[in-house]
Amino acid sequence: MEFNKPIRPEKVIQFGEGGFLRGFADWMIQKLNEKTDFCGSVVVVQPIKDGLCDILAQQNCVYTHLIRGIEGVEKTVVDVISRCVKPYENYDEYLKLAENPDFRFIISNTTEAGICFEENDKLDDAPPKSFPAKLTQLLYKRFGLKLNGFIVLPCELIDKNGDNLKKTVLQYADIWNLGNEFKNWVETENVFCNTLVDRINTGFPKDENIDLGYEDKMLNTSEFFHLWVIETEYDIEKELPFSKADLNVIVTKDKLEMYRTRKVRILNGAHTSMVPYALLSGLDTVKSCMDNDKMRKHLEKCVFEEIIPTLDLPKDELEAYANSVIERFSNPYIKHYLSAIALNSVSKFKVRVLPSILEYIKRFNKMPETLLFSFAKLIDFYRTDMTNDAPEIVDFMKKATVEEILANEKFWSQDLSFLADEVKKYADS
Repeated sequence: MEFNKPIRPEKVIQFGEGGFLRGFADWMIQKLNEKTDFCGSVVVVQPIKDGLCDILAQQNCVYTHLIRGIEGVEKTVVDVISRCVKPYENYDEYLKLAENPDFRFIISNTTEAGICFEENDKLDDAPPKSFPAKLTQLLYKRFGLKLNGFIVLPCELIDKNGDNLKKTVLQYADIWNLGNEFKNWVETENVFCNTLVDRINTGFPKDENIDLGYEDKMLNTSEFFHLWVIETEYDIEKELPFSKADLNVIVTKDKLEMYRTRKVRILNGAHTSMVPYALLSGLDTVKSCMDNDKMRKHLEKCVFEEIIPTLDLPKDELEAYANSVIERFSNPYIKHYLSAIALNSVSKFKVRVLPSILEYIKRFNKMPETLLFSFAKLIDFYRTDMTNDAPEIVDFMKKATVEEILANEKFWSQDLSFLADEVKKYADS
């Protein structure tokens, strides 16, 4: 593919070149460039030794992003990445990024395991193993040059990702003896945001023959829905004018946890309250559930009648999100297998569904029948050979009575025996 790529000031350092960031953050920056006066480009840092940067560089870091769903197909040529930097091959080029005063933003997606502390990482490693250690080196050089700090937007799917990343950077500052001045600069001259990201990116469509009229080895695909919740006291919109680009970005000072709860309870809770029942009914994908009247009604009753009433955001906002989730589940371009979602269903049920059950009882002093039916189907599911969980969990669930399962505090962090009569109504039914 050959496109004329505009030359823009490099403003963003991005750790990660995978499909998610290219179909989420880079796509958004493309929209910012097209619709606002942002005018910035991204330098991608390959955070591990092996990655996709060589393939990306072969096509001048330009790629096509296809958004597909029941709404149609939208094609965007993304030209915001100016170049790639590979610290494992050219460490000096990586550290040199600290010298450019135009850089203002750091975005990362190094997987959930990426924000971690590696005690063997050293200041003079070229490079160290962990992402936070690499970032600390970059920040320390920036500090030494007396340049401005960064707005840091981690996209890793862990709770309080920004707070945890800053904490780990400061941990390296301590063990590397970088001094209180540097630590103060990290705290006061940099903005570490907690974020929540939500978009299903399906990457390169390996099993499809899509004719773009040109070859694109970095073709990326996603659903239409996108959401970025950014928690910060800083007025980030004055530098990243998301609202002017009609992007679904929510900047909040203190409500990220509410949005995280919304996603976990509605999107993830919908999955987990449906999957055991659906697998027992012979269905295989989320889309097949949406095409099945019985399963769709079950899901809608769980979400709209028993989950949404337990949440504290405005009802119209919750219902709009729930409707978007059902649309996403119905996307014909996304094959989401129930067997994959069913992995470790007991622990998922505890986090995603049980809080809705308990909150419903607390608020309304009655039992949420459909969610408890789902609990019964979870138990029935574990009595089959379809489960994929730790052997000790599978063995216990297969042999135990409903009463014993509900009383197992190791599973639920509390005794749920008071639910036994209601759950037994639906078990093996």
